[in-house]
Amino acid sequence: MTPLRDWLSLTLIPGLGNVLMARLLAVYEEPAAVLEASARDLCQVPGIGKKLVQAIDAPALRRAADLELQKAEQEQVTILTFNDPRYPELLRHIYSPPLLLYVQGDVELLSTTCVAMVGSRAATVYGKRIATHMAQRLAASHVTVVSGVALGIDAAAHAGALAGGKTIGVLGCGLDVVYPRQHRQLYQEIAAQGALVSEYPFGTIPEAYRFPSRNRIISGVSLGVVVVEAAHKSGSLITARLALEQGRDVFAIPGRIDSLKSCGVHRLLQEGATLVQSVDDILQELGLRAGLEPREGQTEKKRLGTALTPEEERLYGWLDVYPQNIDELIQNSHMAPDKVAELLLLLELKGLIESLSGNQYQKVSAAHII
Repeated sequence: MTPLRDWLSLTLIPGLGNVLMARLLAVYEEPAAVLEASARDLCQVPGIGKKLVQAIDAPALRRAADLELQKAEQEQVTILTFNDPRYPELLRHIYSPPLLLYVQGDVELLSTTCVAMVGSRAATVYGKRIATHMAQRLAASHVTVVSGVALGIDAAAHAGALAGGKTIGVLGCGLDVVYPRQHRQLYQEIAAQGALVSEYPFGTIPEAYRFPSRNRIISGVSLGVVVVEAAHKSGSLITARLALEQGRDVFAIPGRIDSLKSCGVHRLLQEGATLVQSVDDILQELGLRAGLEPREGQTEKKRLGTALTPEEERLYGWLDVYPQNIDELIQNSHMAPDKVAELLLLLELKGLIESLSGNQYQKVSAAHII
C-alpha cells in the first residue's frame, strides 16, 4: 500500500483538487511518483499548469505531511486513503470521491448501513422534533444516521441517533475546528459514540464553498437521504440533488403548506421524492428490516386510553404538533378557562404536551406520523 505520508503530501498541494489528483494518479499510479515527477512531465497532464507544478515541492510537502500525522496521533484520528480497505465502498464510486478521509471515532461505521438526514438550519420546533424522533427510530433499527453537524435539523438528527444508536457527522472544516462553536459537546458525543469525518486537513476553516463539497460525502456514504425541512434555496436541496446524481433514494417529510421552511421539501415531493410518514416507509423502500419496535403512535394510543381522564383526553384531542394559543383551545373545547388551564398543567406534568411563549401549547410527540 502506498505510504500514508505520500498520500497526505499529495492532498496538501495548494490548488490541487480531487479531480486533478485523480487525473495525476491515473497517469502516475502512486502519489510518490507524482511528487518525484519532473515539471515537464507533469505539465503534460491535462489541467496541470505551471503554477500548480511550482507548488509541488516534495520535501516541503512531506514535512507538512509529517505534522499532519503527528496531529492525527495526538487527536486519535485515523486517516483513510482511497485504497484503504476500510474506505467506504459506496463513497468510492461517486463522482470526485475524497482521496483522504480524516475519521475521529469508529472507522467501521462508514461501511455500515447508513441513511442521511438533513434540513434547515433555522428549523421549526416541529421539524426538530420530527428529526429527533425519526433519527432515534432509525438508529434503534440498526441504521447509522449521517448528517452535517449544523444547527437545526442536523443537530436534532444527531441527538436523536445518539439516544438510539450510532451517528456520523460530516464536517466542512478540519476535525480540530468546532463549527458552529456551540456544538463542541455534540462533537465530543459523536466522536465517542459514532464518528466525525472530514476530507480536510487539520486547521481548515469552514468557508461557504466547502459545504456543498461536504454534502456529497453525506449522501455518498448513505443508501438514501431524508429531507425534513428545506426552503427553496436550502443547502439540503443540494444534498438531495447530489443523492439523485449518485443513484441514492431521496425521502421527504411533508410540513405545513403555509411554512416557507416546507417549500423545498414539497417541491421534492412534486418531483418524485418518496413521501415519509413513518420510519417504516424508509426501511421498506430501502429493503431494510422494518417493524423492530411498535410504532410510537400505537404505543401512545394505548397509553392515552388508560392514563388520561375523559376531560384530559378530550382537551388533548384538540391539541396538535403545531402550537395553539390557550384562547383557541378554550374556544374549540367549550371548556371554562380555569378548567382548560388546569388540564393543560396536568397534561404537561404527564409529559404529553409542552408550553411555549405567548400562552401557546403543543403535543410533545408527533407520534402519529413517526
